[in-house]
Parts: sequence; C-alpha cells; structure tokens
Amino acid sequence: MANKRRRLIGVVVSDKMQKTVTVAIELRKMHPVYKKVVKTTKKVMAHDETDQIPVGATVKIVESKPLSRHKRWAVEEVLALPVSES
Repeated sequence: MANKRRRLIGVVVSDKMQKTVTVAIELRKMHPVYKKVVKTTKKVMAHDETDQIPVGATVKIVESKPLSRHKRWAVEEVLALPVSES
C-alpha cells in the first residue's frame, strides 16, 4: 500500500444504482460501562466502475475523493463472491 487512505471490508447489500454499490460495514466496539462487545452496522455508498458486483459479495473499499453527494468510497477489490444456491 503506497498511500495512507483508509481501507475497509464489507458486504454488498444493494446494487440497484448505476456504477454504485451500497456496502454494509460491521463495526465491533467494547461498551465503555458494561464491557460487552457491541456490533454496529454502517452503510456507505461505493463506486463500482465495472458495475458487475452482485449483492452478497465481500469487497474491500478504499477512501477516495468525493464522487457525488453520497459517494466517498471506491471498490478496490472483490474478496469473495456470494455462494449460489443452485
């Protein structure tokens, strides 16, 4: 990695837009008082130049310049494709 941009791993939950996918990122944090691990999910929009990433794929996204009103991330690589049930 030659640059210092943040990289996150998440699962694609929507691909209904053109060249954009919605990625759900699961964050795990320790609760400050109760000391229990709490899972939270954050959804971000990421640029998908190929427009061929399906729902359920695990992707690595990287910070980028603002591409539109909501897009600040771009898909860097597809780590795993969803398992087909046929």
